[in-house]
Amino acid sequence: MTLMAPERGFAPPTAARFDWETGPDGALFVGSPETVARKIAANLRTLGAARFDLKYGMPGMTHDQLMTNIRLYGREVIPRVREQLAADAPTL
Repeated sequence: MTLMAPERGFAPPTAARFDWETGPDGALFVGSPETVARKIAANLRTLGAARFDLKYGMPGMTHDQLMTNIRLYGREVIPRVREQLAADAPTL
């Protein structure tokens, strides 16, 4: 990001900005499976969206790290998001 910032016309990243972006209102979905699931579910509710597209890697990550991200997303995050959204659904 630091290298791309001047080329793309945005400010270089700072620690404070990263903290904000990884927080509840930011655009980055970073943290434990529970943290990420809560943030995804909240965004789906707010936007009325039916799906979420994940970019699971960043430059510099190893293949093993990418595979861990994919595994955690599929096995832990998605089921938690479904549980949280099901809890919101009205019962008939």
